[in-house]
Amino acid sequence: MFQSVRRALLFVLVVGVVAVIGGCLGRQSATGAPESGIPTGQSNHSVQAGGLTRTFHMYRPDGLSGASPLVVMLHGGYGDGAQAERAYNWDGQADAGRFLVAYPDGMDRAWNAGTCCGIPKNRDIDDVGFITAMVGAIESQVPIDPARIYVTGMSNGAMMALRLGCQTDLFAAIAPVAGTLLTDCSRAVPTSLLQIHGTADDRVPFDGGPGKAKTIAGAPNVDGPSVPAVNATWRGIDGCGAPATSTAGAVTTQTADCPGGRAVELISVAGAGHQWPGGVPSPLAQRLGDLPPPSSALNATDTIWQFFAAHPR
Repeated sequence: MFQSVRRALLFVLVVGVVAVIGGCLGRQSATGAPESGIPTGQSNHSVQAGGLTRTFHMYRPDGLSGASPLVVMLHGGYGDGAQAERAYNWDGQADAGRFLVAYPDGMDRAWNAGTCCGIPKNRDIDDVGFITAMVGAIESQVPIDPARIYVTGMSNGAMMALRLGCQTDLFAAIAPVAGTLLTDCSRAVPTSLLQIHGTADDRVPFDGGPGKAKTIAGAPNVDGPSVPAVNATWRGIDGCGAPATSTAGAVTTQTADCPGGRAVELISVAGAGHQWPGGVPSPLAQRLGDLPPPSSALNATDTIWQFFAAHPR
């Protein structure tokens, strides 16, 4: 079913709005000349989805050729694509790993991840449709390896990454950071999963239940299952064996091997709060002023890319 929905969306996108998208993708400020519609370096783009004009940022390493992996990076609440590009060092990782990165913008700086968050949730914005259309637009402009499309996200973006894993078959692997599952996942297809979460997170508590503070102005506290419970749900989806656990300093890694070369992992960082380990403080931290700086015990971006690279479709 997911595949038929994706084909229909891509047909509408390519046949109905390719001229509009081509114009949007062809007029970008970037460090290199346009090539196949996606220029080298940083660029800004738009796509029609759900009757709305939605925007996203791209990073293409210099000299990238052939069918490349694509990483979709979803910002957290109060953030946007440009902030995520600055905060989490995915551009540098893309240079080293030779892949493309897309940084979509949530509506009113949030994502409809199910029971959260903000205006997208309240207005039932179709963010699954937007991300699907965005990936289709990118695929129509530059060669993408369909077996190596990945999604990660921070906080509300992590919740959205989990929803995408539950409700599409686009992604070979997903990597939520400081998020939880807030949507139906009963029809998910097997997909590799890496969760990263601080044990002292009081916004999206490691042990589940309501968070300390509102994630987006006007939205209720996050109230979801525990991080280990989400991991167990995904082990069931993937048909994995029992997980093995190892600890190095503040970092505990729980790994389960699954059929088809897939894996489900949980990395917990002792004492870390609501953060992207190894990143810079989020807009939420800057606004509230009471969140600790990101832990240096783990480089989440490097760890996620290593997981993605090892788990194609």
